[in-house]
Amino acid sequence: MIFLTFTIAIIHDIISIGLKKTKYKKNRRDFFKKSLDITTTSIILATNAKAMDNARNIELEAVNIKLNNLKKPYKIVQLSDIHIGGLINQKFIKDLVDKVNILEADIVVITGDLVDTKLDFAKSALDELKNIKSIYGTYFIVGNHEYFHDVSQIISYVNSLGIKVLENDSVYIGEDDFGFNLAGVYDRFGYRFGSYIPDINKTLETCKKDSPTVLLAHQPKYIKDLEHELENTKDIDLILSGHTHGGQIFPFNFLVKLEQPYVKGLHQHNAFTQIYINKGTGFWGPPMRLGASSEITILSLS
Repeated sequence: MIFLTFTIAIIHDIISIGLKKTKYKKNRRDFFKKSLDITTTSIILATNAKAMDNARNIELEAVNIKLNNLKKPYKIVQLSDIHIGGLINQKFIKDLVDKVNILEADIVVITGDLVDTKLDFAKSALDELKNIKSIYGTYFIVGNHEYFHDVSQIISYVNSLGIKVLENDSVYIGEDDFGFNLAGVYDRFGYRFGSYIPDINKTLETCKKDSPTVLLAHQPKYIKDLEHELENTKDIDLILSGHTHGGQIFPFNFLVKLEQPYVKGLHQHNAFTQIYINKGTGFWGPPMRLGASSEITILSLS
């Protein structure tokens, strides 16, 4: 809110300086100045109101993705960057679960940054996730924020809810030879943390050959790490990520692009691998979004 107001105020001041240098008479300059003040105030109020409304209202993003060798269609519902803590509370999660259950997913995946507070404060909200309904279950990978709040405890508690935490391993979704590998790695923040480090080679060893592989990796930037750790990404058909929030508040999306290769949406990274970046189901910091709505992603694989 402060950033948006500050940006609009700067534009207001620049225009005001320009008005003072015009050749208009004083009364005419005063009229334009008053009109500018009223317009600027209206824009500030409207922009902030819209940004807060965007944060509260979660949009559905439907995406169709073709995977080679997938013999049966599947529906994945992806959540990401919920950031339980503060304004993201038990009621928010309960309402979110109700929205997810309407979608009748084959599986639900949560791609990191689920918890952003001390675990004791998050448990009541996390408990609501037990009510998610899908055919093949709910799966989770840690994001960078879990490392700040005792990642080991969070992993243990989420597993206790019946939600499978993928820790450099994979599960097979669907009937034999008609499904796909769902793999997941720790977040690349683990390199700095010194433990819970992503290991793609260990992860892929657990995957069934001749079936497509969907990899959960919190940060889109991890796709760059893969280029150093693997000869190629031919064994990874699709990566599902989050982390970026789509920039959350314009124009931060341009700053995010300096750090991450992709900010939002579906991209064909190379001949073998596609990547989809969820803009985040919750928010971080101020309860505002501008130019990047909160989302629940419905991924239809075929």
